[in-house]
Amino acid sequence: MSIKNLSIQKYLLLFKTKLIIVLATIIVILLGATSLYLLNSQTVKIDDLNNKNTNLEIKLKSVNSELIKLKNEDQFKINEGLKKDIKNTETAYKESLGIYNRITDLRAQSIKTADLDKQFAKVLNELSKLNYSSASSDLKTLTADVAKQEQTLQASSGSVGAQTQAQIANVSVNNSAPSSGFSQQKVSTPNGEFLVSIVAADLNSTRVIVDTASDGDCRDNCPALSLGTYVGRNGGFAGINGSYFCPPDYPACAGKVNSFDTLLMNKNKVYFNSDNNVYSSVPLVFFSGNSMGVRGRSSDWGRDTGVDSVIAMQTLLVSGGTPTGAVGGKGAKTFIGSKGNMVYIGIVYNATFNDAGVVLKTLGIENALNLDQGGSTALWYGGYKAGPGRNLPNAVVLVRK
Repeated sequence: MSIKNLSIQKYLLLFKTKLIIVLATIIVILLGATSLYLLNSQTVKIDDLNNKNTNLEIKLKSVNSELIKLKNEDQFKINEGLKKDIKNTETAYKESLGIYNRITDLRAQSIKTADLDKQFAKVLNELSKLNYSSASSDLKTLTADVAKQEQTLQASSGSVGAQTQAQIANVSVNNSAPSSGFSQQKVSTPNGEFLVSIVAADLNSTRVIVDTASDGDCRDNCPALSLGTYVGRNGGFAGINGSYFCPPDYPACAGKVNSFDTLLMNKNKVYFNSDNNVYSSVPLVFFSGNSMGVRGRSSDWGRDTGVDSVIAMQTLLVSGGTPTGAVGGKGAKTFIGSKGNMVYIGIVYNATFNDAGVVLKTLGIENALNLDQGGSTALWYGGYKAGPGRNLPNAVVLVRK
């Protein structure tokens, strides 16, 4: 009995051992199969992702190819060409407005401009057709012709730059400002020789006023008067055009004809454009008693009515005896300036702003403000010494105290 039991136990132990081996083998096989399945699954996903990336690259290349094709299509090129033509035409149009303003300035000085007007009309016709090439060529010719007419005007006004050497020789060099009255003299400077028309007066016996055609602020269709009228109605003995304004013959001035936007106090102690000059950087001069004061910015000036007059304008030509070096093209530069108790008004011909500053410094003038110019230029002393030019919304007048 004990032998049988021992055999059964031995058999059971052997059976368990084989069963464990079989189960272990099955488990190993299952794990291997699972691993192979997962590995195969990841491989499929990777292959699928690669296929998708490849398809995406193909699509991107296709889009890029279509874009290149689109850019090379006639309509695209036409649109790009139109953009360029429109831009060039806009540039030419802006240039043509500047030329037209110069033509109107000539007309205001009684220069015949019929031929120039025809040339300008031709330029506008080319621009209306977007024919930039022809418009640009015609505009260049017109610009040269306008410059010739300006030189003719300057020569008739005594501009040294447009005169012959023989004509220049007839005007003597005098680098000293006159002590009183009117003088036309040639001033020799490091920048060259310049003709100057100048009026001098002593502030101990002269009051400087600013007169206006309107009684207060005006934004459009503002009244305007000739310089001679301003001088006459104030019993003055001299006068000069005032600050820049928008003339009726400038296309850009539609809706603001004869208006000006700089600070000014007229003879009636009325301030013009006060609200829109609170932060203004435009310089001004004021007259009080026997002196002229200067402010580099209108914003630095209160609204004092105890002074005789205030007028603002770009730019200062001389400040503290030193030319400011202001930049600008050549032309007749009008000014109002002072030295001590002397006041000066006048014109420096055929000069840049910097040239004018150098000329006035050479004459000993310590401070000077530029005034309006072009077709508005006018100077009066017992009659017109320059002008009359356009009617003006404001003017500077010298009267006896």
